Amino acid sequence: MSDAFKGCLCLGNSELSSVEDIDTALTLLQNKLRRQILERLVREPHYPMQLADLLDVSQQAIVKHLRELERGNFVTKMKVASEKGGPPRTIYSVQQSISLRIDLGPDLFLCEQRSLPAGGPMRLSNRLPNATEHVVQAVSGRKKISVGEGMAHIQHLSGVLEEIDAQRDAVIALHQHIRNRISAGVDSDFEHYDQRTMVHSLIEAPERKLDLTDLRRELQLGQTEMATLLDEVRNRLERQLSERAGHIVAVPNNSNLRFWLGSLPRKKE
Repeated sequence: MSDAFKGCLCLGNSELSSVEDIDTALTLLQNKLRRQILERLVREPHYPMQLADLLDVSQQAIVKHLRELERGNFVTKMKVASEKGGPPRTIYSVQQSISLRIDLGPDLFLCEQRSLPAGGPMRLSNRLPNATEHVVQAVSGRKKISVGEGMAHIQHLSGVLEEIDAQRDAVIALHQHIRNRISAGVDSDFEHYDQRTMVHSLIEAPERKLDLTDLRRELQLGQTEMATLLDEVRNRLERQLSERAGHIVAVPNNSNLRFWLGSLPRKKE
């Protein structure tokens, strides 16, 4: 089985309104120049002219991309007084804190946007792993940290992140392995494409109630056809559970599909 592909982008220094949606974020970040602009802005605020000189691009192009990033809530601008006594100048900075994650592999696709929590070290401490406790204690209540000390803390936190990422990679690989096994069963147990689509929708979000309206729209089915499909899938899943549990499954005809699925004891294979 191939390894999953993982991508992650983090930016920002405070939590404000979230990026409109993940499609907007991906559209904005697919442009290399916009990514280069953000790499500069996360270090410190910049004027458009500064960015144009640093990135060897026309100021007009820089301003155009900054406007796109501003519309997507990635950057914010403010007016500051000119050091030479001229009119106020516009300076841009990153105020957004998000994480974009993409996991892709056979039988696996996860693309999500997450907001990073706000607050200082002590406020974050109850969410952090124990390995970061000494860093929290060292920096709490301080507005400035020397470069040398800060580099040591960052090096330590990078190691903690690497360990967490390695664990996450292993969980994703296990998730993918299970999905692969499920997909093999779905292919053999459900003959029709519509049936398989419904089952995969259940698998992809087992913690949420299936949105039959969206699924009916996706499959372009009428209400009667959708009701028939629902019965077919429900009956097949009930039979599977009954066979694996070793006893008869009895539920009312109007039971919601899937909330009781998996709650029965199963034979070890």
